[in-house]
This record gives sequence, C-alpha cells and structure tokens, in this order.
Amino acid sequence: MPGNLAPLSGPIEAVCPPWEPEVAADVLVYLADDTVVPLAVENLPSLSAHELHRAVREVLQLPDIALEAFALWLVSPLLEVQLKPKHQPYKLGRQWPELLLRFTDAPDDDVAMDEPALQFRRNVFFPRRRELQIHDEDVLRLLYEEAKGNVLAARYPCDLEDCEALGALVCRVQLGPYQPGLPAACTLREKLDSFLPAHLCKRGHGLFAALRGRGTKAGTGEQGLLNAYRRVQEVVGEHEASLSTHYRAYLLKCHELPFYGCAFFHGEVDKPAQSFLHRGGRKPVAVAISLEGVHVIDSREKHVLLGLHFQELSWDHTSPEEEESALWLEFDGDNEGTPVNKLLKIYSKQAELMSSLIEYCIELNHTAEPAATQESVSGPTAAPGSLPPPAQRPQLRRQGSVVCSRIQHLSTIDYVEEGEKIKRVKPKRTTSFFGRQLSTSQGSYTVVQPTDSLEQG
Repeated sequence: MPGNLAPLSGPIEAVCPPWEPEVAADVLVYLADDTVVPLAVENLPSLSAHELHRAVREVLQLPDIALEAFALWLVSPLLEVQLKPKHQPYKLGRQWPELLLRFTDAPDDDVAMDEPALQFRRNVFFPRRRELQIHDEDVLRLLYEEAKGNVLAARYPCDLEDCEALGALVCRVQLGPYQPGLPAACTLREKLDSFLPAHLCKRGHGLFAALRGRGTKAGTGEQGLLNAYRRVQEVVGEHEASLSTHYRAYLLKCHELPFYGCAFFHGEVDKPAQSFLHRGGRKPVAVAISLEGVHVIDSREKHVLLGLHFQELSWDHTSPEEEESALWLEFDGDNEGTPVNKLLKIYSKQAELMSSLIEYCIELNHTAEPAATQESVSGPTAAPGSLPPPAQRPQLRRQGSVVCSRIQHLSTIDYVEEGEKIKRVKPKRTTSFFGRQLSTSQGSYTVVQPTDSLEQG
C-alpha cells in the first residue's frame, strides 16, 4: 500500500463517483447516495473513527441520534467492515491488503488493485424499533437512500408486489405527487431502473415486458406500479405530504423484510446432489446477520434459502488452520418425518467475522432486553404530528415468497459426529452438537442428544 492517502481519499470506480480534483480534502467520506463529504483534518494517521464520525455529523448538521444510527465503514467491492469507534481508519486502510488476504479469496492481482473507501451508513447494531422514533428529515433521508440502494441492488430480495410498493414511494419522492393525465407511464419507462431492481428489469416477462410493449395501453406490471404510485397520495391523505413522511413509509415497508439492516458476508454452500452421477457442487450465497438473526440468501436467484432467529440456532466456525474455513449453523428440521438437528456448512473465509458478529449481537440483545421491556410498557415518546408506529411489525407470509426459507435447496447434515464415524441421532433433545447457542433465552430451538451407545467424549 502506498504511503499517500489513497485508501481514504481516492475514489473507487465501482463504488463511488469521481470527486472534483480542485477540492482539497484530507479525507473523503461517501454517503449512501454517492455524494461526498470532504473533511480537512489534522493528524490523520492517529484520528479515530469516532472523531471522523463527529466531523461528518457536524458538516451535515445531524442531530445526536445520528451517533447511534450510523457508523463509519471501510468498503470495497471485495470486503465491507464496520469500524468500531476506537478504530483508526487510516491505519486500517494501510492494512487493507492483509485484511483481504485473511478474509477473502480474491486473486493477488485484485488484492493489489483494491482500495477501500470510507462510507457513512447505517449502524448494524442500531435496533429497528429505534428507527420508529426518528423524525429528523435528514437522518430519515440517509436511511431511506441506503435502504433504496439495497433494494435496487437486490441485496434485499423482494417479491414483485413489494418492489411495486417500494418503487411507488421512490416515484413519489423523485417525481412528486401522482397527477392523473400526465405521461407518468413514459417517465416510469425511461427511469425503470430507478424504481425496480435490475434483475426484474432484464427479464423477458413481467414489468419489463409490459413497459417495452408497443401501443399506449399499459401492461399489467406497469399498471401495478402506476396503481401503487397513485395509492401513495391516497394513503397519506394529504395533498402534499412532507418527504419525511414518505421516507418513513419506505423504511417501515423495509422493516417487513427480515434481513433489513443486516451486515452481509460472502460464502458458498453445497448444492443437493441431483443424481447418482451428478455431484451437487456449490452455490454462492450472501449471509445476512443482524440483531434479529441470520439469513442465507441465494446470490443468483435472489431469494432466501434459510432464515433463523438466534433462538432457533446453535453455531460454530472452523478456522483455516483446522480445515477449510466455514461457519456451521445447527437448527431443527426433520428427515422423512423424523425430527433431527440439521447442520449447514457455509464455506467462507469470513466465517470468523460472522461467528464473532453472531456472538456480539446475542450479547447486545441480552443487554437491551430490560430497556426494551420497559419501553414496551411506557411506550416511546412520539413527536407531534408523527405517524404512529405499527402495533406489530408485519411479516411476509406469502406462499413462495422470496423471504421464505427453501431448505430443500440446501445440502445439510442430519447427524452428529462421534469419533471418526458419522452416525444418525435419535431425536432425544437435551444437548447440542455445538456449545455456542442462545441457551439463556426462551425460544423454539431444541437440540439432539446421542443415544447411550453414542456418548459424546
């Protein structure tokens, strides 16, 4: 790594837009909408993430809640790392090649060319319930822009009807209130990728097929988006609602997605063998971890393979010194009608990071439980004129929804290991294959114990 400030001030072509060369700055911090906050600082090498975070908040004039809602991240196409307040971004930037070699499988040439950028974005440890208490428009806009980017990039998989509802809110923010008689369909057609994920736009059916169809009559997909756009104003019930109202509506809709606000990691899982002569191979996945649990998402098909709350799993990881680095998840399942514990192996050099994050999220949940209980009794203080929070966060329960688990698409192990042999276990549930689990909280997760002939050493 060269000795200049390139890791912190040099833009990354794949992530961030070019910056005006005449603007002098020691550090460039990127926001979720790709705008840049230039900072002139002193003694950069020893500056902490907390001090840079404060400088960004001062420039943007954000309220105190931004200290908890956002964090500084070092981000590149190869790796994303949320910084702790005590971390020194400049020094971590200098160590970036070592981090890539340790936590990614990137080729040496890619490692040599990769440079991280500093991003100011959502703190993965910020609870969703706290977002409902935010009313500052600037903070809501930053959260909205980040959520919108994750939806459009399909990092947050969504069903078509949810894409239409979210896209309609983006239409409202970007185009203003829906007005009958204006050529809204043409506008949507020209900016389709601003409202819908790219993989939906590229398909030869659905919205894209409808929008590119000849004639003036709108197709069914386009009509769905237009109808959702029209309903935005009807739901609000005002002639001209504030943008913060629509930012909040977008975020509340995203709260229905179980992986909202997660940190994402790269990995692979085994495919189920399709025949005697055809080996399953592996499929790339994204592992999303938040304060609420773990989700394994198919990176190509854009749907959830497995979703687990912390009460439903036990976990561990293997290091490269032992064997191929992997995160193990254990959870309840059945094998031909017999209850068993299933083991899922996720191959990833980031297994250590994922395991540590799971453990830390569980610790935070234990710490936050008393405060959350007290808040649920007294209720949060709402700002005058604000939208009341929903009594219960809705869940997507549609048949075949992209957020529903597809365990049949995974190759799991329905056994525990005893010595050098792998033997099936009868479903007597008192202990786990792994010692790391959320054992102090009540939940639906149960565990398997070997029979008398399979005692664990």
